[in-house]
Amino acid sequence: MTPKILVVDDEPYMHVLVRHHLQRAGFAMLKASNGREAIEVATREQPSAIVMDVMMEQMDGLTALKELKSSDRTKGIPVIMITANAHQITRDVAEASGAAMFMTKPFSPTKLMLEVKKLVQPA
Repeated sequence: MTPKILVVDDEPYMHVLVRHHLQRAGFAMLKASNGREAIEVATREQPSAIVMDVMMEQMDGLTALKELKSSDRTKGIPVIMITANAHQITRDVAEASGAAMFMTKPFSPTKLMLEVKKLVQPA
């Protein structure tokens, strides 16, 4: 079964960029445009990992992360948080809330895919 990665971002270009690298690495992609949608998709689809932006409309990534980690159905899914906001407080909140990793934009899509592979296919 092909591992599914949920990409959560309100910017369409991020979905295109990450999809290209995910598919090349052998993953299937699920997508959501905000934190609320991410919780719904993650609960329903049970992805192998989630790559989520911090700043989004309707529900931000940090709020969604906290909800995902508080649910028995989704708490085991590793989440990589990505943001243009490089503030240490944001990083600290993400890590304290259970994020597996924190990356700042701009980021290397190749590095992101290597990190996803580590989380989904541990050596």
